[in-house]
Amino acid sequence: MKNHMVCLALFLLVATHAVAKNVDLSTVPPRDTVQLTIYNSEDLTLVRETRTISMRQGINPLQFSWANTLIDPSSVDLRFKTNADELDLLDTTFQHDKPQMLYWNVRSEFEGDATVEISYFTSGIHWSADYVCTSDLDETQMSFEGYVRITNNSGEDYADAQIRMVVGTINLVEKIQDLARRGIISRGDLDAFRDGRKAGMSKRARRAVREELEAKADSSFAAPKNIVKEGLSEYFIYTVPGTETIKHTWSKRMRLFQGLDVPFAIRYRYRPAQYGSQLVRIFLLRNDESSRLGGTPLPDGIVRLFRRNGRDGLSFVVQQQIKYVPIGQEIELNLGSDPEVIHERIRMSSSRDNFWFHRSRANVYFSPQEGHRVEIRDSIVGWDDHQEWVERIRNYRDKPIDVEIRRSFSGHVVFRSNLDPRLHDYRTPQFNAQIDAGKKRELEYELITHQGYNKKQDNVTLDRKG
Repeated sequence: MKNHMVCLALFLLVATHAVAKNVDLSTVPPRDTVQLTIYNSEDLTLVRETRTISMRQGINPLQFSWANTLIDPSSVDLRFKTNADELDLLDTTFQHDKPQMLYWNVRSEFEGDATVEISYFTSGIHWSADYVCTSDLDETQMSFEGYVRITNNSGEDYADAQIRMVVGTINLVEKIQDLARRGIISRGDLDAFRDGRKAGMSKRARRAVREELEAKADSSFAAPKNIVKEGLSEYFIYTVPGTETIKHTWSKRMRLFQGLDVPFAIRYRYRPAQYGSQLVRIFLLRNDESSRLGGTPLPDGIVRLFRRNGRDGLSFVVQQQIKYVPIGQEIELNLGSDPEVIHERIRMSSSRDNFWFHRSRANVYFSPQEGHRVEIRDSIVGWDDHQEWVERIRNYRDKPIDVEIRRSFSGHVVFRSNLDPRLHDYRTPQFNAQIDAGKKRELEYELITHQGYNKKQDNVTLDRKG
């Protein structure tokens, strides 16, 4: 069997006292299990595999090869899963003439089979998520299916692998900074990690990263459906059910979950800072248990939304990228403007009052024969601008619609209306209204902007019309 075919191979050497490179090799022991924990944010994958090795009493040389792969040789580790009290790892040897191979010498007190775990970091394995949503004809419920695509460019084939994906960001920089402060690793190691040049890190620093990731992975393994919070990190380890075979250069798409009859609401929103200058139609659902979701956070991914057309077919509605969605957070699907809902913003009037004057003396000079005279001048240094606005909305749909208007204003502004507004932030009022099917509604308000000396602060206050 060629080394290239196995790429990551473990060999049991028959001889016990000969030099490792001069002995014959036995049959390659196959993997019993393999687990991949993929950290997208760091381009790292923690690989754990178990193999059954036939041990002889005495010294057993074992050979490990990573030719043509992206395995980090400094991260390779051997542990004994069975008969640990009868097995002892004596040393690890890297030979100069075989740079992509190492040898372990294991002393065994028994003769028979033992299970070993080999773990290491590799690069080149990535995952991405996507979602398919299908709304019913009445637009009250939808199916919500999540998928993950694993892409393997690591140089190694992984058959029947358990796949675990880290959703969120692992804040390893905290660990590396702490080690640098204590002088355990160099500042160069810290800079290499920050810049993504992990190959330039020392063996000690790489071991620290490894131990940190293994600890995080182990802490989540017993309860893979929980959020893990540590330091400034918030992440979630998602385990794909069953096992999958992912060969080098392959990409494989798998279903993560399926939410059925997920309720959602429809809202029309006018938020220029967020959606532009149009009133847009939004599907709103929440990642929680009451919505038949909420078991896990949702990673970044593309959402494709379809609607049933009532003729045993689907109509494509929109495609949108969503960011990481924690449990309990709202999911917005923006359908854009609706030709059946017309929105107009109309300024009805504009005026000024409440003037503040400043009186000053000015010398007006004439010829030397006539002398000069003094004039008193009044200047306007403060005033209030009044504007009356109407948000006119026509609903040509056969159902009532909910509308939300949110606008931001600069300066010292009074927002006066009977619309029961609230402040989204210190300069952004927001109000809601319902427009019946086939009806028109005009939402009126007045803006009073204090200018010049009348301006005392920079925010919006709410006032009710008398």
